Amino acid sequence: MKLSKEIGIDLGTANILIYVKGEGIVVNEPSVVTINTETNRPIAVGEEARDMLGKTPGKFQAIRPLKDGVIADFQITEILITHFINKLNLKGVFSRPTILICCPSNITSIEKSAIQDVALRCGAKRVYIEEEPKVAAIGAGLDISKPSGNMVIDIGGGTTDVAVLSLGDIVTSTSLKVAGDKMDAELIKYVKDKYKLLIGDRTAEEIKVNIGTAYGASAEDILDVRGRDLVTGLPHTIQLNAKETQEALEECCSTILRATKQVLEQTPPELSADIVNKGIFLTGGGALLHNLDKYLEEGLGVPVFVADNALDCVAEGCGIMLENTQYLK
Repeated sequence: MKLSKEIGIDLGTANILIYVKGEGIVVNEPSVVTINTETNRPIAVGEEARDMLGKTPGKFQAIRPLKDGVIADFQITEILITHFINKLNLKGVFSRPTILICCPSNITSIEKSAIQDVALRCGAKRVYIEEEPKVAAIGAGLDISKPSGNMVIDIGGGTTDVAVLSLGDIVTSTSLKVAGDKMDAELIKYVKDKYKLLIGDRTAEEIKVNIGTAYGASAEDILDVRGRDLVTGLPHTIQLNAKETQEALEECCSTILRATKQVLEQTPPELSADIVNKGIFLTGGGALLHNLDKYLEEGLGVPVFVADNALDCVAEGCGIMLENTQYLK
């Protein structure tokens, strides 16, 4: 009888997903913690805390502890992970869970051991750390154990990981800090420059999800955007269309395209031939940006597909790796 649970954590800049072996994904919440700055106590975690972003009174502060896929605030990250692990109620009398945590492909060994420390302090018995693009590829249903090339572009909140995989590991990869958050920032800047309107992160994300487009946008798709007029200082509403979002996001999309080209240039020719056959897979929340697959396909001349479960790929991949321990080092 096996008493200890095995769990996989996709510790994302925007969301934290937790997979429990045998149960599937049990937690999918924003990586946000609201603390009381006077007592340093957490007030709210996850969904509840995200609703407070940009809306807190003086002594409360809503914090996103992960920046660019890396832990920027360890204390808060620990609160975040501990909160969800305790909520799952996994600790039996005899058991401490085995935890698999995913991180971006270019983090330093210091950052890796820091993540390990946090997990161990949260009550883990053993901690495995895996690179996100590899786990995302497994979660997208690619068989990376064979000697043939697979390519994944994992666009999360803080980082975009581009990787070519073969024989169960990463052959060439790069990680860039242009992803969902950067897209939001570009939209905020665009609206500010063009309409002299100040909008918040939540509003920017709403624009991105509803009408954000990478390629072939139409001016017919419009959205009412509310914010603060920089000239009068009063609340104001404008109409934004999809064509404008394409303009605003052009820089982000071309950066991802350039990075993908670089990875392809460093890839051994035999693997490149496989990639032309199979195509490139997009995973992560950023993969859902309208027509991003078409944009990349146009720029690379290689078929590009969006994974079916793009948002949950990394968490699903954690699950598959926990079921098949030969993947774990």
